[in-house]
Amino acid sequence: MTESAIDRALPARETTVGYLLRLSRPRFWLYLAGPVVVGVAYAADVPSELFAPAALALFAYFLVPANVFLYGVNDVFDADIDAENPKKEGPEVRYRRDRLVPGLVALSGLAGLAFLPALPTAGAAAMVAFLLLSIEYSAPPLRFKTTPFLDSISNGLYVLPGVVAYVAVAGIAPPTAAVAAGWLWTMGMHTFSAIPDIESDQAAGIDTTATVLGEFRTYVYCGLCWLAAAVAFGTVHPFFAAVLGIYPVFVGGVALSNVDVDRAYWWFPALNTAAGATLTLGALWVMLYG
Repeated sequence: MTESAIDRALPARETTVGYLLRLSRPRFWLYLAGPVVVGVAYAADVPSELFAPAALALFAYFLVPANVFLYGVNDVFDADIDAENPKKEGPEVRYRRDRLVPGLVALSGLAGLAFLPALPTAGAAAMVAFLLLSIEYSAPPLRFKTTPFLDSISNGLYVLPGVVAYVAVAGIAPPTAAVAAGWLWTMGMHTFSAIPDIESDQAAGIDTTATVLGEFRTYVYCGLCWLAAAVAFGTVHPFFAAVLGIYPVFVGGVALSNVDVDRAYWWFPALNTAAGATLTLGALWVMLYG
């Protein structure tokens, strides 16, 4: 589905609903909700557990409210920087400095906290970590996004919805190697997505992993993160390594070709959806036929 098709499917950006939906980055909704699907698929022992109330509630939360929370915090504290960001001229929108967004961000965060009493300890800890990292990635005093390498490391927050969902269904934490692999994968994903922002971040005086390394070395960094993710996942099962192995190939192809990184950046949702679907189908195959 192309970005223009998504844009056409939403209410007009001039409307309040259209503005808020675009602020939540609908093209990236599955970046948070997708790990929930994968986590539930591997935690479930029988098909009925795939549709457990906790699984459905977490999917609904991480599909939209959590994205409003994550990107809303980002846009509020990046209002000045985004004035120079060309991405805000196209599929995304600029924060209007109104009171509506901070209010919805706060409500979305409280909705995440509402899950805590129903979650086992490991799941509650992962949810709290997700909310804290979502705030401090963009907000003072830590504002990880302006500290090279910490901006990358802190983006492990994208794997935490999967951890929360796994614990909610299985009652135990997922394998440590799987969490580490997912964390490394998100580090590569985040840093690759920062490449198109190098010039605008430099113009705004913002230091990131991508601005410090430069474009080509950032490709290398992403490739190493994804290679390490594949190796770590391979210790859980070779199937996982095979799926994650496509990412080092992808970044190598972009780095050594004439493909514009701004264009490659928008291929990520399709690539991530395909990888997530493959992982999920693998879990369902084992459940039904293993």
